Amino acid sequence: MLIVYLAAFIKIFFDILSFLIIVRVLLSWFPNRPHNAFFDFIMDVTNPVLNFFKRIIPPIGMIDISPIVALIVLDLLRTLLLALLNVS
Repeated sequence: MLIVYLAAFIKIFFDILSFLIIVRVLLSWFPNRPHNAFFDFIMDVTNPVLNFFKRIIPPIGMIDISPIVALIVLDLLRTLLLALLNVS
């Protein structure tokens, strides 16, 4: 029973983190976004993940592909964790 809850938590956690990364990418298209609690929260949550990938992957011209790689790695990590729990 605990494994089912853990699997549900993993799914929800990775879905929310992926969603926040996508929102951050969309917000980056608007340079004059307001600084309020919502935007600061998104930045605070996604910075650790994206900064890790930004150190590894240099930008290609003016395009930063680290969010794309982060989303792919997060999905692979989610799949691996769920496979280890033997829950699909």
